Formats: sequence, structure tokens, C-alpha cells
Amino acid sequence: MEEKLFNEIKEKALPFFKDYGGHAFDHTERVLNLAKHIAKNENVDIDIVVAAALLHDIARCREDDGKIGCHAEQGAKDAEALLKETSFPKEKIKAVVHAVAVHRYSTGIVPDSLEGKIIQDADRLEALGAIAVARIFARGGEMGRPFYKSLDKYDKEHKTNVGGSLGHFSKKIFKIKPKCFYTKTARDLAVKRYKFTEIFVQEFLDEVSGKR
Repeated sequence: MEEKLFNEIKEKALPFFKDYGGHAFDHTERVLNLAKHIAKNENVDIDIVVAAALLHDIARCREDDGKIGCHAEQGAKDAEALLKETSFPKEKIKAVVHAVAVHRYSTGIVPDSLEGKIIQDADRLEALGAIAVARIFARGGEMGRPFYKSLDKYDKEHKTNVGGSLGHFSKKIFKIKPKCFYTKTARDLAVKRYKFTEIFVQEFLDEVSGKR
């Protein structure tokens, strides 16, 4: 994608985001970088990948504020309208809209396109690793959650639901195993990130218990 078009889409997308939180524009930039890295090893249309990465979360803030139901569905509509206002190739808009609509891993939707799978992989990678840990506890702070509750019942195999931000790891994060990713590049990245997340949680538990 030409730099001029990239900047045009980015400038139109920025007003949809807040300056803070786990889904601020810096999250979009990381997803974009991951998607471009994954795409290097795949036979895909990079214009579609870049546009979808830039726009995949443009409706997220409205969902977080309780104004809409699903940010992926609304985001797909917004992405289509936004791209039609730019010089983005008209014949590629439908593919971008699809990638945005299906990017949400929690819906269980398998993307029809490789571009869509790359966006879902890149977005899911953001749920693992060091930055993911920061995002989880930052979100917990926004919502007034304690760091942890009832650790005597904590189970990393997500058999129990423990309160607090730490409980989010067993409830959701540890279910995002490397084998869940579509592309080899993403699976390889996920292995390291998943392991880091496991180590962090174990260190957290050890420190709480006074073992460290």
C-alpha cells in the first residue's frame, strides 16, 4: 500500500479511538505490525491485510461504552463506509469488510480468506505475552477490579473462575493455545508468548504465597 493511502486511512480511523486503554490505537498499530510480519510468509493481498488491520477495532470504543453490541459487526460497516471515501481499490473493499467482521476470535467464526485469518491471528497474539499482561491489569484498573481474589481456588487449567484480573488468565487467556492459530508464523510466535504468560502467572502466585 502506498504511504499516501495508508496515511489517509489512518487519519480517518484515528478519531474512532481513545488515547488510553487496552484498545487504544497503539493496539491497532501492534496488530498491524504483526499482520504484516505474518503476511510476509503467505500469498496474500497486502493492501487488504493492512487496511483490515488498521480498521479492525474502529468500533471497539463504542462497544466498551455500551453504545453497540458487537464491535466487529459495526466495525465492518464503518470500514466499508470509510474506505469508500478514500482511493482504496473498490474491488478490494469487500475482502477488508469480511476480515474486520470476522476478526473476533471469541465468536468462533473461521474467516473465509487467508487475509481474514491473518488479522484474527495478529489480534489473538495481542492476548498473549508481556503487553497482554499489561493490558489485562490496565483494564482491570479501569473497571475497579482487584489484582486477585480467592487464590486458594485458582486453577490455571481454567476449571474454576477466580475473581480479579488474575482470574482472566484462567478464564480466557490460557485457552488461546498456540495450536489455535491458523498460520505457522503466528503459531511460532504464540509458543513463546504463551510460555511467558504461564511463567508470569506462576511468578505472581509464588510472590503472593511468599515463595519468592
